[in-house]
Amino acid sequence: MTGGLAAGPVTIPDDELAERFSRSSGPGGQHVNTSDTRVELLWHFASSRALTDAQRERLVARLGEGHRDGVIAVVASEFRSQWRNRQAARARLGVLVAESLRPAGAPRRPSRPSRAAREARLGAKRHRGAVKRDRQRPGPLE
Repeated sequence: MTGGLAAGPVTIPDDELAERFSRSSGPGGQHVNTSDTRVELLWHFASSRALTDAQRERLVARLGEGHRDGVIAVVASEFRSQWRNRQAARARLGVLVAESLRPAGAPRRPSRPSRAAREARLGAKRHRGAVKRDRQRPGPLE
């Protein structure tokens, strides 16, 4: 894996990514007990030279609790092969960073019910109230 990881508008250099391997649960039979196929991909974005200060701030704001001390950790363990798990972790990190750096869309303008919809709702409420009123026992004046 050479070059870097393309993540939307930025390319994360390979030397900024750290990988840790460990035993994985899941498919593999006896193979699972002997192979370090689980991959944890770490990227210390707080000190990364791939990001501008504005991008770094946006990443912190969008990730919220998804990072610890300026480090993003992505785990992949769904495949039997360490190589495929490495590919999956890299893809997952790329999507996470690209989505976090994407500019926010226009804020939603709240809509209001139309006059006809309001009148229909109130008419239905009046009708339902009348049905319930008709079910009650007649009072002394009726």
